[in-house]
Amino acid sequence: MIPKIHIQPRLIFLHLGLILLGALGGFVAQALGLPLPFILGSLIGVAIFAQGTELLARSPERAMIPPDFKFNENFRAIFIAVIGVAIGTKITMEVIMALPKAAYSFAALTLFVPLTFWTNYLIFRRVGKYDHPTALFSGSPGGLYEAILFGEKTGADMRQLMVAQFLRVILVVTLLPIGMSIYVGHPVGSSAGLSFAAADTGYEHLPVAMLVVFLGLFLGFRLHLPAAQLVGPLVLGGVVTLSGLAVLDMPPWTLSAAQVVIGTSLGTRFVGLSPAMLIKGIWLAILSVGSMLLIGTAMALALQPLTGEHVDALLISFAPGGVTEMALVALSLNASPAFVTLHHLYRILLTVVVIGQVAKRFTDAD
Repeated sequence: MIPKIHIQPRLIFLHLGLILLGALGGFVAQALGLPLPFILGSLIGVAIFAQGTELLARSPERAMIPPDFKFNENFRAIFIAVIGVAIGTKITMEVIMALPKAAYSFAALTLFVPLTFWTNYLIFRRVGKYDHPTALFSGSPGGLYEAILFGEKTGADMRQLMVAQFLRVILVVTLLPIGMSIYVGHPVGSSAGLSFAAADTGYEHLPVAMLVVFLGLFLGFRLHLPAAQLVGPLVLGGVVTLSGLAVLDMPPWTLSAAQVVIGTSLGTRFVGLSPAMLIKGIWLAILSVGSMLLIGTAMALALQPLTGEHVDALLISFAPGGVTEMALVALSLNASPAFVTLHHLYRILLTVVVIGQVAKRFTDAD
């Protein structure tokens, strides 16, 4: 069913204030010409605010954002669903006909997951000096919540584990668009004049599109789909678009607003982190993410002649970031977001299976 939103009255204004701060960061990033400005600008702005207010307060209890603050995930799910419908409208018969070629890249992903898992483990264990369970689940190249769940059960240091997993997503979301901007020679995202909807899109289709958003959320959670808040609306949006039942175009501002909320929620992950833990986590995450992107780049270059897909679309498909965030990068590059999303769903499912087997072996060894 559609997730219910329960926000205590005292937290409503905090959520609203952070979103407004995130929007301001998005506009500043857009003015500076950064890639994906509304998601990166909001992420960076809120992260700096979270760390800055804690340092100025000199104690977590006096900070403007409580140290145990968690951005409401159910509220965030609605905006992820908006992105899901936008991706679903990009599903065409051309995309469907090209899926058989994806067999090569799916096979490469089957190698990518255990290879990067092992590489990351060595980084966190040998370089970071993390204990065995913490290094093991910090190294997961996906399945963020599953890694945290199994890590908790096996006695991992949860602060270090959560920092590693959240920074994995945040660094990929930050570094990949910048790298892709250098690769293509101009900023990617709306700062480059690109949008996820036609510039002249009005409000005539918005009611039907929002109906699909909420119905897709309901179906995604009811059917227990992976990444339900994204996949449910995506699939339903694709079905509606392919069948010609309705046009689901939304005004560009709705998708920019969705990016602000997603970026803001990522920025709040920096709440409650000590500077020492954050600095160590960042350089280890840079090593981890850098190694995964290098492996993904090598595989993308090898697969390009076999699949006929552009290298940038293949690289995004292997990048170990969040499904929603990587789909946004694909949309901004006019790459096939449906192609990219399918690969990330497979990566997550495969990673969850690998995590489960690793956790089982770890438990059996005890």
